[in-house]
Amino acid sequence: MTIKDHLTAIFDADRTMRAAERQLLEAEAGKLEEQLTAAVEEAKGLSDDSEQSMRLERLADLCAQVPGPNMADTLIRILDCEAPNIRVAAAEALVDVAFERYAEVARAAERHLERGQEGPAMGELPWVIAEIAEPSAVSLIARFLKLQDSTLVASALEALAALGDPAALPHIEPLTDDGRAVALDEYDGDVTATIGELATEVADNLEAIENGEVLDDD
Repeated sequence: MTIKDHLTAIFDADRTMRAAERQLLEAEAGKLEEQLTAAVEEAKGLSDDSEQSMRLERLADLCAQVPGPNMADTLIRILDCEAPNIRVAAAEALVDVAFERYAEVARAAERHLERGQEGPAMGELPWVIAEIAEPSAVSLIARFLKLQDSTLVASALEALAALGDPAALPHIEPLTDDGRAVALDEYDGDVTATIGELATEVADNLEAIENGEVLDDD
């Protein structure tokens, strides 16, 4: 095949995929949610990492286009993967959903918190919530500070720092004496700090914001 032939094949495949997607999304809502959820579970069980990534990244995009609380839960299931590229796709899809239907994502996060779930998704959800920055963001992210896994607590602290709302201070200050150790991502896990040290740093920054001080980016 020539280069032109390959390009034509790609265009044809893309056209076919778009048509199939349109037809899929026209399916009855309940059956569509059921089938997408089943497809996610099937993909998560695959041993072929490449195939798993391809399916889950595509499913994240499809799930984001289907309204309903079940799809928010299913997106969090995709988010709960170890592979960074899959988590990125799921997080971006959740942000897209939350901009349009924030309550669905917030309630799905609350359900996972109520079940005491821990894992990769619980480290990413605070960032999704902070990205939308709804008025309830501080109180919802603060619930992640009560998780047992110090890595997840650190992620919630960093999300609150990124949110930059001094209203988080009462939730953060009780952690300033927490001695649990956590690896710092910016140093590829080679450097550790305590939750207390991170909480103190975040609290200091939020107090500076509250007082109208200019923070040093360094």
